[in-house]
Amino acid sequence: MLSGVSIVCFAVSYAVALGLEVSRLLFRSGVRGAAMLAFAGAGLVAHSIFLYHRVVSTPGSPLSSQQDWFLIAAWVLVVTYLYLVYYHSKSPFGLFILPLVLGLIAAAAFFADAEPYARGPASRIWGMIHGASILAGAVAVLIGFVTGLMYLSQARRLKHKLPPVRGFNLPSLEWLQKANARAVVLSVLMLGVGVLSGGILNRITADPNAAPLPWTDPVVISTMLMFAWLVVASGITLAYRPARAGHKVAYLTLASFVFLVIALGASLMFDTEHGNPRTGEEKPAVEETVDLSPSAISTGGGRA
Repeated sequence: MLSGVSIVCFAVSYAVALGLEVSRLLFRSGVRGAAMLAFAGAGLVAHSIFLYHRVVSTPGSPLSSQQDWFLIAAWVLVVTYLYLVYYHSKSPFGLFILPLVLGLIAAAAFFADAEPYARGPASRIWGMIHGASILAGAVAVLIGFVTGLMYLSQARRLKHKLPPVRGFNLPSLEWLQKANARAVVLSVLMLGVGVLSGGILNRITADPNAAPLPWTDPVVISTMLMFAWLVVASGITLAYRPARAGHKVAYLTLASFVFLVIALGASLMFDTEHGNPRTGEEKPAVEETVDLSPSAISTGGGRA
């Protein structure tokens, strides 16, 4: 079933979504927005299935060829497009983003090499992506924590009609609320990339005989818990409109900070294999013994 999804499947879906975006310039329609999301979403699902099939079917170094990199870049752009359209449905982002998506897909299909990189280079590349994305996700959580504290402080001052402290002018509540919401989304995206790249990196370790990092590792568990919480928090803000209010978003970012502290604490307090080089077990050398007894020498044997 997975092998039946081809590049053409999601390319056509994105092309239809682009056509609907172009139709904005020609006429008005009440169902066009839903149709654009439907076609782009269907394309993203097929796109994701295609990449997943590449992961499970490519031996050695999955998602590490030139073709894979073009398709991953296109996938990220589509996710960005859907996010922007959801929050700014009247802006024609697709007129600018979807042509880039189709261009990347065309480059992947007709020009890029589909042969995966060797284990060593692929492991280094995915290792850099893993480390950078986890770091960016952690920084986004910290920024959300800071803006959450600032929002609650500013809201408390305005509620009690207190004068601003001299030299302590905070941004407006509207700005802080937007910064909180964006920090949550950014942390989810970056940690999602970190989790995905970590799983791929675990499969393509430079040493094929090395044992993979266990899923029970405390750093892995704490990171997955934090990512799961951020996904839930983002889902709540998307599905439940009152949760987008400033106080609630601020509380979500404060809770995300608690999960980040737990993840960092796990890396410092518990024994972990995360980040340590893993090599295959060396087989003990077979020792040779020489029998120097007269009987062995006379028979021509000398090895035992």
